[in-house]
Amino acid sequence: MSAKGRLILAALMSSMMVFMVTLLVTYLNLGLRPDFLLKWGQAYVIAWPVAATTAFLVMPMARRATCRILFMLESRA
Repeated sequence: MSAKGRLILAALMSSMMVFMVTLLVTYLNLGLRPDFLLKWGQAYVIAWPVAATTAFLVMPMARRATCRILFMLESRA
């Protein structure tokens, strides 16, 4: 996959995951209070760039590890 493709995939995947995780964690920590959406939005804006960068950098290693695991599982069968 090209660097541009990896960047788009990392941005989309991390955006969706951070959306759900920050929503859940903000709700569990604060409950539904009047400033819930503001606090959740702040958490999302902070977490998403970190997650996107991490996903972009880690994806090649995760793909290689996945291939190795699948190879080991398939060789056992």
